[in-house]
Amino acid sequence: MNSVHDLGGSEGFGSIHPEPEDIEPIFHNWWEGRVYALVRMLGLFGLWNIDMSRHARERLHPVDYLRNSYYENWLAGLETQLFESGLVTMEELLEGIAKGPAPKELRERVLLPSDVKNTPLVRMSYFRDTDAIPKFKVGDAVRAINQHPTSHTREPRYVRGHSGVVHEHYGAQVFPDLSVKGVDEGHHLYSVRFEASELWGADGASNTAVYVDLWEDYLEKST
Repeated sequence: MNSVHDLGGSEGFGSIHPEPEDIEPIFHNWWEGRVYALVRMLGLFGLWNIDMSRHARERLHPVDYLRNSYYENWLAGLETQLFESGLVTMEELLEGIAKGPAPKELRERVLLPSDVKNTPLVRMSYFRDTDAIPKFKVGDAVRAINQHPTSHTREPRYVRGHSGVVHEHYGAQVFPDLSVKGVDEGHHLYSVRFEASELWGADGASNTAVYVDLWEDYLEKST
């Protein structure tokens, strides 16, 4: 999806100044931990998957997306999912008051505090079996297809139309472009090496490369 969330290689946003891991707090504000917990706990209902969650955030208005902090975007995306799944109404979201009980089948699946430590929240595997033979092998020259889907995709804009070399084949993993539509299907996934000069021309640092994980559907042979 071409949207404001796809900022890789974009100009005008200044340098990135990451906080050292030894001093960076897990959460910068107390409410961020609650947002994280809400997203993980509600995800256990199985009403959406990780790609649907990402797409909910991708569909935020560009002004809101850039103005929000990281966890504010998580919360805004979650509100979209709650409304679109029918769990809450827009009136309930705006007022912060439930107008009725949640469906019985969901109430029976509520996670109790005592169950949290023994519940796998993000440990599921995305590897899938497939009968499809991989089209590429390590060392093959490939090009990222220059396409502009209107739904969720994991092919970043800054590599589209550029050529690289297959560095590693990961096997088949859930294909996000279908996963966002509720289709759980494994497609071959590769690590592709792109020279910086290929991506950014003369401005690309010498002796520098970028490795991008790309599904087979995003690639074609490079001549």
